[in-house]
Amino acid sequence: MTQIYTILFDLDGTIVNTAPDLMAAHNHVMKKFGHAEKDLSDIKSLAGKGAWVMMQRSFKKEIKDEKIKKDMTKEFLDYYAKNINNNSRPLKGSIEFFDWAKNNNISMGVCTNKQEKLAIDLLKKLDIYKYFEYVAGCDTFSFNKPDPRHLTDVVNIIGGDLKKTIMVGDSEVDSDSAHNANLPFVLVRDGYTEKSEKDIKHDELISDFIGFEKIIEKYL
Repeated sequence: MTQIYTILFDLDGTIVNTAPDLMAAHNHVMKKFGHAEKDLSDIKSLAGKGAWVMMQRSFKKEIKDEKIKKDMTKEFLDYYAKNINNNSRPLKGSIEFFDWAKNNNISMGVCTNKQEKLAIDLLKKLDIYKYFEYVAGCDTFSFNKPDPRHLTDVVNIIGGDLKKTIMVGDSEVDSDSAHNANLPFVLVRDGYTEKSEKDIKHDELISDFIGFEKIIEKYL
């Protein structure tokens, strides 16, 4: 039996709470390079657009020295790669939902602005990589979210139908990607964004994945 539907997921803050490990890497670099550390609650104002942007948002003054930028980014990625799953955990109900989707011939893919190798490594270490037919990171293609091709190319690769696809994410970047690709969008509450849920366009709103199949069934 062929797939009947495709669900695309963002990763950080959507299917996995990665905030503790992202902030640990952030604070490791800040401390090493003489900048102020941040609290876990600051994740909303920092994460979402890659390692350097996360750090850049911490500085009161922009750093323009390319060598320092490169050194800090490398330090972040090296530290994060070694500590990627210390405290990161899948969102409540997600594994049960993935099992349900697989049992119902629903294809799943990940579209994240995390580096592809880091995304795959994290998913494997959490034992959820097996659920996804394709994982596209910020460096998989020559473009990434909010470019709609980050989503549409993944659907094409896994042999899905754009008219039978939905996107799930936690930020305006995910919402804009879905909107640009003409896909319905499910917003996960309390994501890694400073925008409120009323300021992010969405078709459905969830707090976790408990009972999420009831929402998906409406689209099948």
